Amino acid sequence: MLSAEKIDLLNFLREHPPFDQLPEDALEKAASNIDVAYFKAGSQIVELGQQLDAWHIVRSGSVEVFRRSGELYNRLSEGDYFGELSLLQNRPSRFPVTALEDCLVYLLPHAVFSEFFDQYETFSDVVEVEDRSRLRNSVSQREDANQLMTASVEVLLNQAAQSLPDTVTAHQAAIKMSETAASCLLITDIQSQICGIVTDTDLRDRLLTPGLPLDTPVTQIMSDKVFSVAHNQQVFEAMLLMLRHNVHHLPVLKQDAAIGIITLPDIIRYETQNSLFVVGSIFKAQSVDDLVALKADVRSSFVRMVREDANSRMIGGAMAVIGRSYKQRLLELAEEKLGPPPVDYCFVAMGSMAREEQLIVTDQDNALILSDDYQENLHSDYFEQLAKFVCDGLDACGYDYCKGGIMATNPKWRQPLDVWKKYFNHWIDKPKPESLLHANIFFDLQPVWGKAGYVKQLNQLIRYKAKQNTRFLACMARNALLRTPPLGFFREFVMEKDGKHTNSINIKRRGTGPLADIIRVHALAVGSETHNSFERLDDIIKSKILPNGRGEDLRDALELISIVRIKYQASDLEHEIEPDNNIEPEALSDFERKNLKDAFQIVSDAQKFLRFKYQPGRAN
Repeated sequence: MLSAEKIDLLNFLREHPPFDQLPEDALEKAASNIDVAYFKAGSQIVELGQQLDAWHIVRSGSVEVFRRSGELYNRLSEGDYFGELSLLQNRPSRFPVTALEDCLVYLLPHAVFSEFFDQYETFSDVVEVEDRSRLRNSVSQREDANQLMTASVEVLLNQAAQSLPDTVTAHQAAIKMSETAASCLLITDIQSQICGIVTDTDLRDRLLTPGLPLDTPVTQIMSDKVFSVAHNQQVFEAMLLMLRHNVHHLPVLKQDAAIGIITLPDIIRYETQNSLFVVGSIFKAQSVDDLVALKADVRSSFVRMVREDANSRMIGGAMAVIGRSYKQRLLELAEEKLGPPPVDYCFVAMGSMAREEQLIVTDQDNALILSDDYQENLHSDYFEQLAKFVCDGLDACGYDYCKGGIMATNPKWRQPLDVWKKYFNHWIDKPKPESLLHANIFFDLQPVWGKAGYVKQLNQLIRYKAKQNTRFLACMARNALLRTPPLGFFREFVMEKDGKHTNSINIKRRGTGPLADIIRVHALAVGSETHNSFERLDDIIKSKILPNGRGEDLRDALELISIVRIKYQASDLEHEIEPDNNIEPEALSDFERKNLKDAFQIVSDAQKFLRFKYQPGRAN
């Protein structure tokens, strides 16, 4: 009869790679030979240059692995292992290891480790590359291979910044542009600060076409809203800025001084997917039918970005800008049809669009915040028609109706600002998991059109109140635990069992969705002002509310799971299959399968920490 200790050891081995693929007799041999060592927090487990005689597996607690220089190399916790390089090469350890907290470590003798490594290919395949390191390397290799991620806008500069004071005439500005062969001119105020920009298009459309005199002040034809980038920002950030604001010239600043201008053609050399042109086409569309006709161009843009190895943040950001542009043009068309709005309003985006993580398979989550001057008997018809026009148009353009009814067409989500404040006060002050289950999406809130200040007020209210309310955070955490990663007891994939998607994995519901939920809870807890999950993680890491290294793990997991989801949606489009969020494991390469398991394990660990940190049981 097996002892309780041996049963516990066997169960542990069966659950963790690389033992989970071994036959039962090998597990019995491992369990019979393993010794257990206890290390107090701060104690040395492996010295630099120590000759190891056993492979180390962390049973509980956590450890830190360092380089020879003393630089932190990795942090490991339950189920992780170390020392394999020394054993395989029969060399002294080059990586000292220290207990970060009190921990138990299983010691598998060198002879047994070598026997398993030589005899079982599944064991050696996993051991040869450390799980978390493999995932980190996979993500970093994608980023290193991508010019959009690594190139700064400074490398794009091919024209100096030309400027004139705001006292000149349009004619003087045109002469300066002609003399310097510049396509634009920066206008400066009395303090020599940039206050406007004039382009070739402005001269043509605002001066020559209306027949204004040449001595017209340049301030009358310039654009006074100037968007710029810092010299060390990345190309993809400049690309998103152009997409978001539909501009073709960006001053490049260094220490607040313009050192050059980058233009649309400069970006196009790097951004081969033509998303900029798609956005331009959206704003030129004269009808809903014109917008619907662009659906194929949007899909083509998505596929091209994937094939050019853009990362998930770039693709999600570009697709969110395209989706936002659709909404903005539909709202313009709606106002042309219905007339000017009777009171101010703000059309808002939520969910993946608000987080700038939108992909090609998406539904619409939106709402209307109305002025507090709104009177239902006088104004409801107008905004009901506006909401229907926009939501119907979005559906026709490929943004499906929200199955949960979270759209501006729902009167509940078409309310004055004061009502919206009451909604958020109620959700935060009197939280219930059930009421927050469908409301968590409202905590990703971004303005699309109209009075952006309304959304700013709501976001300020959320930041101020949410981080102070432990019960609210507990309720949000409990809901964030409802969607679990698709890993079974023996770290095998767990398949969906519903309808046409049987024996597949819904990678949004079981991967990116739970990750966004986890990150949102932590972001609310630290009062983050950002909405993008990657940017939220930056704030979360800085706050130090996570164990060391966990934030970076979450970032890698989010990138890996997202890019697999993106890749298979693009593959469906290329094969003329309607894309979805489901993936069949047999379609995955061995590389993808291993890395996805690593990433899903990180999600599982993050949910365990969420349960510990926010004690969702108090939400009951």
